Amino acid sequence: MTAPWRIPALPPIGEDVVRGLFAPLGDAAEVTFPQTRDRTGLLASLPGADIVIADFAGRLALDAEAVAAAPRLAFVQMPAVGTDSIDVAGLTAAGVPVANAAGFNARSVSEWAVGAALALCRNLAWGDRAVRAGEWPQMEMAARGPRELHTQRIGIVGFGAVGAETARLFTALGCKVSYWTRRKRPEATATYRELDDLMATSDILVLALPLADETRGLIGPERLALLPDNALLVNVARGGIAPDDAVLDALKSGRLAGAALDVYDEEPLPPEHPLRSHEDVLLSPHAAGTSVQSQLNLAVMVRDNVSAAVLGRDVRNVVNGVNPQVRRR
Repeated sequence: MTAPWRIPALPPIGEDVVRGLFAPLGDAAEVTFPQTRDRTGLLASLPGADIVIADFAGRLALDAEAVAAAPRLAFVQMPAVGTDSIDVAGLTAAGVPVANAAGFNARSVSEWAVGAALALCRNLAWGDRAVRAGEWPQMEMAARGPRELHTQRIGIVGFGAVGAETARLFTALGCKVSYWTRRKRPEATATYRELDDLMATSDILVLALPLADETRGLIGPERLALLPDNALLVNVARGGIAPDDAVLDALKSGRLAGAALDVYDEEPLPPEHPLRSHEDVLLSPHAAGTSVQSQLNLAVMVRDNVSAAVLGRDVRNVVNGVNPQVRRR
């Protein structure tokens, strides 16, 4: 009898959810979970692993040490789009395919980006806080210069699934939309601009690209200084692309009139971080992609991909160029 595929599933995905997803595989798969939700528990769960369902929150990173602790590892499934908490280079060198869940939350994140832009344009969070505090700042709201969204020039940095869908939604609302990405998209209806030109012509800048060595710090102080006065920033990408300190400095200088942030250099955002007390910043706990629909999409994608690996079919969304036919080691 063939031994079952051993599949450690890392938190924070719940154990009951994972067991339900893979129950149809029966004896072909043995789903396990770290005994403790820490580094020690992670490393102890890996020696016999054939497939790992990674930690989408990135707290239990599959770094070089973790990969070395899993000599039988044949496939890694990230239940998210970003793979920055995985040693992709090391797994590639070992011939291990790494797959993500590309596109599962594109609509969810894009809607958040548009909603956040609307909230910044109309100072919705500021007004809500004031009314809850017992004030009635009707005239103050008018004095803050509320904007109609269709009058704003939208610049999108990154044009993958999220960037493209974000551009479509802003265009549907009557906005002029431009984008920059490392590879120009001839099929895009938005206008392509070189990055510095995009910065200089964007009233609302939306970040929607992955974190990698070449994108870390990409939107730093020098580029933020290129924005028009009183621009707005919406970051649904990753912390570190526009460093938190650079964003704060741009807010203090007035280059940025406001920012909506779903991601940060350090997550969770430290309790005393100055972003928490800045009245022109809309904060979200890295939750832009967590709609009911996106979570259902994710569950189906993870189930189907891991099941494909177990059943000998090609897996999808491999990000490191390795053969999608998963083979036991």
